[in-house]
Amino acid sequence: MSNKLYVGNLSFETTENSLTDLFSQAGKVTSANLIQDKFTGKSRGFAFVEMSTSEEANKAIETFNGKDLDGRALTVNIARPREDRPSGGFGGGRRQRY
Repeated sequence: MSNKLYVGNLSFETTENSLTDLFSQAGKVTSANLIQDKFTGKSRGFAFVEMSTSEEANKAIETFNGKDLDGRALTVNIARPREDRPSGGFGGGRRQRY
């Protein structure tokens, strides 16, 4: 089982420090990575938190899934590997004019 957790439904006011503080109640937090929009720098409403052991990760899921943080009910589960997404289909090549 993985130690990396997906944490969703975050408030835009939530910070990496507040996530680390919260999840440290379930065990040692290895890392907390709040995902931000690359153009605006604002939170995208989810994060990944890595715990030191899978037992601590399970405890964090049981403890914090559905718990209120900054006015929002958290979604906490095991992070799945990123799936390859197909390209947009436009190919990026130049169009020929006839």
